[in-house]
Amino acid sequence: MRGTHRILATIVALLALQLGSLVAPAYACGCGAMIPTKEQRIGVDREESAVRWDGRTETVVMRFNVHGNARHAAWIMPVPHRADVSLGDPELFDEIDRLTEPEQRDRFHFWPRADDWPFDTDYGDGAGAPAPGAGTVGVVGRERLGPFDVARLTATDPEALGGWLRTHGYELPERLTGALQPYVDRRWEYVAVRLAPDEKDATLQGELTPLRITFASTELVYPMRLSRLATTSQSLGLSILSEHRMEPRSPIGGDAPEVTFAGRIERPSGALAALAGDRPVHLTVLEQEFPHPERIDDDHHLRAVADTPYRQVEYTDRLLTVGDGIPVWLLTVGGAMILAAVAALLAVRAARRRPTADPGVRSAP
Repeated sequence: MRGTHRILATIVALLALQLGSLVAPAYACGCGAMIPTKEQRIGVDREESAVRWDGRTETVVMRFNVHGNARHAAWIMPVPHRADVSLGDPELFDEIDRLTEPEQRDRFHFWPRADDWPFDTDYGDGAGAPAPGAGTVGVVGRERLGPFDVARLTATDPEALGGWLRTHGYELPERLTGALQPYVDRRWEYVAVRLAPDEKDATLQGELTPLRITFASTELVYPMRLSRLATTSQSLGLSILSEHRMEPRSPIGGDAPEVTFAGRIERPSGALAALAGDRPVHLTVLEQEFPHPERIDDDHHLRAVADTPYRQVEYTDRLLTVGDGIPVWLLTVGGAMILAAVAALLAVRAARRRPTADPGVRSAP
C-alpha cells in the first residue's frame, strides 16, 4: 500500500507542478578578384548576387561582405561583352529575402525532450565587344560611382592587365595571371573597380554598396574562375530572375548547389521590378559552398529546367499539449498509473473482504 500511495503522490505532484507553472509569473565571392594594396589584406566572407537574364542581356547586381585591414582594394570581374556599370539598390536583396523566406510549420512530439518540461531549466518569457589592340590594355570607360572608381578595360594578355593594375598602385597576385588566361583567350573584357571607404583611414568591413553590371550575353553565365584565388572557403548566394527556373550545369569544383527557393513572381515590385520589370518572372535562389576554392575550374553556366516550385520549410518542434498547455504524455502516463493504482487498491480491498474458512471447523461428510 505504501508503494501505491507513493505513486499516487508522485503523479499528483507532477500534475500540480505542471498546472502551477501555467499560472506562475514569467521571468524575464566571389566572381571577381579582390586585390588590396601592398601589405594589406582583404577577405570576402560572402558573395551575394541577383542576376536577370532575358535571353539577350544579362544584369548582375553584386554585394560583398568583406573583412580585413585594407583601406583600398581593387575588384576585377571578367564579362563576355562591353559592360555598363552603375550603383545597385541595397533594398533588392532585402526584397528577395522577404519573397523567399521559408514557410513556418509546427511539428509535435509526444515524449518530452531536453528543452521541454520537466527537463528544461529556462524560465524566460517564451518569445519566441570590339577586339582590343594586341599587347595593350584599353580603357573604354571610366566613371566615379559613390565610393567606386570604375574602369572598363580590354586586354590581350594577363601580363598587360597586371601591368595596368600595378601602374595604378595595386599588387597583382602571381596566380591571377594564369587565372585570367581563359578570359583573354575568349576575348572577354573586364570591369576593374577601385574601392575605398568614405571615411578617411577606415578599413573595408561588412557589406559593401552593391554594383549593377549589365552586358550582352547569349547564355546565362556567372563568372567564377577568379574565385579559385581565394585562400579561405567561399560562400555564394545567387538569385536568378529569368523566364524559367534555372540551375547550374555543374558544381564547378564546389559542393552541390542547393536550391532554396524556386517560384513564379506574378507581380514584381520595388527594387525587384526595377531589375526584372513588372511582368511575371521566375525566381530561383541558389546557395553553394566552396570549401576548397582552388578546385574551381569553370564559370557557372546555367540552364533552364522544369518550373517546379519549391520553398524551404522550417519546423518548430513543440511538445504535444491539450487545454492550457498540459502535456499529453503526462495525462496519458499519469492517467494510466492512477488507474493501475486504483485497480491495485480495489484488488487489495476485495481480498480483505473475501471470507476465509475456519481451520477449526470441518464440514460433515
